[in-house]
Amino acid sequence: MRIGVIGTGVIGATLARTFSAGGHDVEVANSRGPETVDAVALEFGAHAARAEEAVQGKDVIILSVPFTRIPDVAGLFASVPGETVVIDTSNYFPQLGGPIDAVEGGQVESLWVAEQLGRPVVKAWNAALAGTLRTRGRPAGSPGRIALPVAADSDEARHVGMRLVDESGFDPFDAGVLADSWRQQPMTPAYCTELTRDDLGPALAAADKAAAPRNRDRQMERFATLTSVPTLDETVDLNRSLHH
Repeated sequence: MRIGVIGTGVIGATLARTFSAGGHDVEVANSRGPETVDAVALEFGAHAARAEEAVQGKDVIILSVPFTRIPDVAGLFASVPGETVVIDTSNYFPQLGGPIDAVEGGQVESLWVAEQLGRPVVKAWNAALAGTLRTRGRPAGSPGRIALPVAADSDEARHVGMRLVDESGFDPFDAGVLADSWRQQPMTPAYCTELTRDDLGPALAAADKAAAPRNRDRQMERFATLTSVPTLDETVDLNRSLHH
């Protein structure tokens, strides 16, 4: 599969490494130019490219930039064919990038992203911490394998996203259409809590749309008071504690 990755933060770099190691043809780009792409992202055969190149001739484009930067890259997709699957990994945290009126007013994050890009998207990998993606992927069938939700309006595109989630080491869970993808946004029960497939469905069903932004803001305040950076396990436990 020909895959373009836009964004070379931890999540983008991790996915570039994973899919190039798995034999896919991967091009990686950031906003600063191919010469600035960290060698770690290219270790298993991914190629650095300009952003304009990384979106051309691809079967899948993984968009892994900060949520508020989505409008800045929208122009890249003007000439991308409609059949190309675009997967968005971002999350909205107004404390980090500033508030967005439409999302503050209740628009589902993924629908806002699709609106900015002018095309449908798949929502995947947003409900896992970077450390989880980097270190806790397991082969299919492994006991206790972590599951991740995948949402899209197109069944075909959702299935492509689910296939790639599986290849990245996690059980893919069909989370339905984008209008329901608020159930995997911060800080719902399914968000970054490292659940198995059996537990993820009930967690998505238990999400409270009105409570999620309040939980998100409360959790950000809580993290701001910590005197040291929490470990991956501590962060997962803190996220789970919101729902006990």
